[in-house]
Amino acid sequence: MSEMSFEQMLDESFKTIHNGEVVEGTVIDVKEDEIILNIGYKADGIITRNEYTNDSNVDLRTLVKVNDTMEAKVLKVNDGEGQVLLTYKRLAAEKGNKRLEEAFNTQEVLKAPVAQVLDGGLSVVVEDARVFIPASLVSDTYEKNLSKYAGQEIEFVISEFNPRRRRIIGDRKQLLVAKKAQMQKELFERISAGDVVEGTIKNVTDFGAFIDLGGADGLLHISEMSWGRVENPKKLFKVGEKLTVLIKDISGDKIALSLKFADQNPWLTAADKFAVGNVVDGRVARMTDFGAFVELEPGVDALLHVSQISHDHVEKPSDVLSVGQEITAKVVDFNEDEKKISLSMKALENASAREAEETYDDMDYVPTEE
Repeated sequence: MSEMSFEQMLDESFKTIHNGEVVEGTVIDVKEDEIILNIGYKADGIITRNEYTNDSNVDLRTLVKVNDTMEAKVLKVNDGEGQVLLTYKRLAAEKGNKRLEEAFNTQEVLKAPVAQVLDGGLSVVVEDARVFIPASLVSDTYEKNLSKYAGQEIEFVISEFNPRRRRIIGDRKQLLVAKKAQMQKELFERISAGDVVEGTIKNVTDFGAFIDLGGADGLLHISEMSWGRVENPKKLFKVGEKLTVLIKDISGDKIALSLKFADQNPWLTAADKFAVGNVVDGRVARMTDFGAFVELEPGVDALLHVSQISHDHVEKPSDVLSVGQEITAKVVDFNEDEKKISLSMKALENASAREAEETYDDMDYVPTEE
């Protein structure tokens, strides 16, 4: 048997490697755009910046240090210059894809920061593998602007896994839907009509406000916003404001709310304030042909009949009164059961006339000397 040359013996002392093989090495040098690894082979392994990261501007010296140990995948045993061309990012992506495949099969909930906001959705990276979350699967409500998610850590599941077509789809929406369903179930288990709860104003419309109760929304109708009359809910409430409300009724998944708390009902003290014979002040709230409705306080209205406005003939209330006008009148009837109060301005004219007459009579009387 012929003796081996020194070069042959040296070659025999090194392991053999093949394209596609995963090798482990120690970093022996790092340049701005290149990493050199000792992989126990007769030639060193080279990882270029493009094969380490997708960031073409990064300085590799800020990421990797001499003596670091790392794994890489062999792209070419001989790159033409006697060196082994390696890739780190492709191996990392393969590992990431395996991780995503496992998560897809088990429907594991993943958490990762949003790496990029795209026109059609969000891109997140899990262990160097990219996942695309379409805009329609980002939230359970339509969101026109997704920029608020940039850099935000979000939870999602893998709803589609097809790495060959580079189609790995994430879904955040189903998690939100499931969470809300659970919160709704828990909410309905603990609330009942008559409870006082706190919520957050979610939306305000012309007819009412929708209040988020933490699991379901309740409607605060305009008629339940005050014991008095509310003209424009948007002037009273703002989105995001906290509000303590009364649960008036629950019907199926619909919750009716109210701010008309029983202990604040103005009719509880109306009998004393507006007893027959009392002189009261009020504001003309609205008018009809037969009279004017006067608000004595929020939630308590009284009728000033056209015949009780003046001793002079009044064809219709709007001839002498206007909405918003402050008036003084006398209570001539009070019906607590039907919550009806009748007023008279004419009665005060009678009193004023009598007072004037009495004053005049006193002035005419001249005592005689004895």
